[in-house]
Amino acid sequence: MYEGHDLKLSKGYGSTNLANNPWTNDFDRMSTEQKTIWNKAYLEKNNAFWKADLKGKELAIWKFQRYLQEYLATVKAVDDGVGKVLDYLKESGLMENTIVVYTSDQGFYLGEKGFFDKRFMYEESFRMPFMIQYPGKIKAGIKVSALTQNLDFAQTFLDYANADDSLTVGMQGKSFKPLLDGKISQVDFREAIYYHYYDYPAFHMVKKHYGIKTKRYKLMHFYDDIDTWEFYDLKVDPKELHNAIDDQNYQEVIAHLHKKLDSLQKVYKVTEKEFEKAPKSKVKNAYEVFERLRGNPIE
Repeated sequence: MYEGHDLKLSKGYGSTNLANNPWTNDFDRMSTEQKTIWNKAYLEKNNAFWKADLKGKELAIWKFQRYLQEYLATVKAVDDGVGKVLDYLKESGLMENTIVVYTSDQGFYLGEKGFFDKRFMYEESFRMPFMIQYPGKIKAGIKVSALTQNLDFAQTFLDYANADDSLTVGMQGKSFKPLLDGKISQVDFREAIYYHYYDYPAFHMVKKHYGIKTKRYKLMHFYDDIDTWEFYDLKVDPKELHNAIDDQNYQEVIAHLHKKLDSLQKVYKVTEKEFEKAPKSKVKNAYEVFERLRGNPIE
């Protein structure tokens, strides 16, 4: 975390200047009046922090609470914005002929497993919110438990627009409109989802990993400068706290997932380049950059 960017923490008591914040243009969109109001609100909160002189666990708890409150306030602002959009559609008579989708790029950790942010294949970040409204076309209140992905969005929206099939040639997803129409079984839609994260070394330094998820099981491989496999039975261990990769009771399931994983990598045309190791010099340089961004000198 960066105290200035993530926690909006000042450099010291009585200051409105933020602590280390690599994103110097964070507040460029604020007017002078808005910035004055913002500074006044945070000055009081930040002064209370500096006066408390927290250490150790108390400091960690304060940071967690500050971040969580900031995050939830942001979510509240998004909800308010969505409400304004829906009100406008209703007042303008556009609601009946508008598909409204509420979604996200990934889930987000708020302390689970000791993490914040996202990127890992664990459920907290792997699962994504998705709600869709289309009055008269999609029955209100239905829930879909099939393995859908953001990979499917384009085909789904084109399907609702009655677009020509030629437009979806080369796309790797599939329309889930039949699921919303109730024309196909949720069990039959997709057997497994493939995931691959290979942006390392990068800003959050999450290790490269790939994996496969079915309705019940998940198999993951962390690689590059490590070589670690993880397996979870989501029915027994929904929070993925126990790596059962060596559990003899699951070896047949794991073997099946390995085969399915290999086949999906062929389907998605995963190349050898995705498995290349990052140069050690690049990793070392990344850590040095982080220290500079935190304001720490590099010897």
